Amino acid sequence: MLKDEATLPRARLDADYTARTTVTEAEFADILGRYQSLSDAAHDLPHTRAGLTFCTETGLKLDLFGTTPGESRPVVVFIHGGYWRALSRAQSAFAAPMLAAQGIATAVPDYRLAPGASITDILTDCRRAIAHLWHNAEALGLDRTRITVSGSSAGGHLAAAVAQPGWQAELGLPEQPLLACLPVSGLFELAPLAACHVQDWMQFTDAELAQSPLRHPPQGLRGALALAAGAGEAMGFHRQSDAFAKVTGWPVHRVAGRNHFDIILDLANPDTTLSQLLLDLAR
Repeated sequence: MLKDEATLPRARLDADYTARTTVTEAEFADILGRYQSLSDAAHDLPHTRAGLTFCTETGLKLDLFGTTPGESRPVVVFIHGGYWRALSRAQSAFAAPMLAAQGIATAVPDYRLAPGASITDILTDCRRAIAHLWHNAEALGLDRTRITVSGSSAGGHLAAAVAQPGWQAELGLPEQPLLACLPVSGLFELAPLAACHVQDWMQFTDAELAQSPLRHPPQGLRGALALAAGAGEAMGFHRQSDAFAKVTGWPVHRVAGRNHFDIILDLANPDTTLSQLLLDLAR
């Protein structure tokens, strides 16, 4: 079990869950620059609606791309990564042009960041974003029966977590409001993270660890896929995807030639394996 990794020396866990060591500083800067430039370009899509407030309590917003007046489109909700403490919706819209060309909308929400927010706060934010889209689907030009959630790294954890059972009724949602889920290089058991450097800013509680997606896997989805990058991925992320695949029955697709950070940029190109997998789920 992955939670047993918590007994390993911290130095080992730090190495297995430190993705930054798999790329050079120059490569990392280039990838983040592409996140930003491709996301900036997405705002040129027709009918883009930026800064829609989805939670009046926190003031959190989302950006919506690829809708068309008079249509009710399927939507992919993309939840950004950054180890729950970095990035935002501003760097996370790179898939929107590809999806819009296929008749699919994209919603990119913000969430509160650690260490100012706990994982419980962050999950609440993501769930409220889903609820907002579902309850306001007609006004937003969305088909509430075709909501797919995706995300990378910490966003992969959050994508899997919003597909978990048990929280939906409190927000007035059906038992499973999502059509499909595509976590990319996600984190599905949090116990190893609580035993390494990530705990320095997350401060996971035992109750939060107990809610890990690996222990409460999603139910009732039409389709789902767990992915990990190829040889450039840190080993902890490979183990996480393999363990999640075992409990869910979802296949793991290894994307050759990609690392923890650039794999998700494949969603900007409709011809990549990752894009085809997402399109097959979301249509």
